[in-house]
Parts: sequence; structure tokens; C-alpha cells
Amino acid sequence: VDILVNNAGGPPPGDFRDWDRAAWIAAIEANMLTPIELMKATIDAMAARGFGRVVNITSGAVKAPIDTLGLSNGARSGLTGFVAGLARQSRLASHNVTINNLLPGFFDTDRIRTTMANAAAKSGKSIDEMLDGRRATIPARRLGTAEEFGAACAFLCSAQGSYITGQNWLLDGGGF
Repeated sequence: VDILVNNAGGPPPGDFRDWDRAAWIAAIEANMLTPIELMKATIDAMAARGFGRVVNITSGAVKAPIDTLGLSNGARSGLTGFVAGLARQSRLASHNVTINNLLPGFFDTDRIRTTMANAAAKSGKSIDEMLDGRRATIPARRLGTAEEFGAACAFLCSAQGSYITGQNWLLDGGGF
């Protein structure tokens, strides 16, 4: 493995009072421990070969937590904190192994559309009205695209991204 991109679906939203231990463990397992185990399985061989890139896709909620996404906020923040130390180990960085996190804001994805559809159903508004309301809160006045996200990830995985490590790239159209 030369390039590892970790990405997991987010845990369900809700109120922390409703989450039992099993919900917390599942969120931490999917969004923190599994990426750590995958890095553990790959980074030493990357360092031995003199090249490696790890990109963890987390969430903009790491920098600006969202009240109903406590499971995600907690687990992804744990991963982000872990990566901050790991990426700075000289035995990795000096061997051309970089580890970074991409923190997406609102991108035009199936998950966002599902979330907006659920919110629309509860509010009595249309999905388009919900999306228009969301766009209005983003300085860029639009959702990000998969192509933009992919290009940012590709850059971090490239030879040109070799001096970027231990960073959290927020891709949110200026929202934070």
C-alpha cells in the first residue's frame, strides 16, 4: 500500500441522552479505531519504501462541532488528535510518509440529500427549500462537488503534497 484513504460513514445524529454505550463504541470503532488500525498496518512499510500517503476523511464538525452530531464530533476529533501526533514522528515524515485529514463541510452527496430530505419532512418544506437555506449559510453560496473533493485528496496523495503532514484541511466554502 502506497496510499491509504480512510473514509467511514458518519454515525447517526441525535441527542447524546439517547445514545447508549453500544452507540458510542460503534462510532469510535468506525470513525477512530478502524482508521488507526489501517494506518498501523501500512505506515511502517510505507516508511521502509520511502513513500506513503494517508488521508483520513473526517468532517468539518471537527473544527465546528454540530450539536446533533455528538457521536461523530467525538470519534472524529479523537482521530484528528491522534493523527496530529503520529504524522509528526520523524521516522515517518523524514521517510516521505505524510498523514493528513480532509474535513468536508457541505458537499453535494447522497448523505446530505438524505439528511435534507429528513429535515424537509419534519419541517414541511421541500428538499430544494432546505438546500437553498443551507447554501445561504455558506459564503461560496453552493455545496462542494465530488470533483473538488477528489482533487484536494489527490493533491495530498501526490508527490507535490510531500511537505504537508499532520494537517486538517477544511473544505467548506468559507463556512468556518
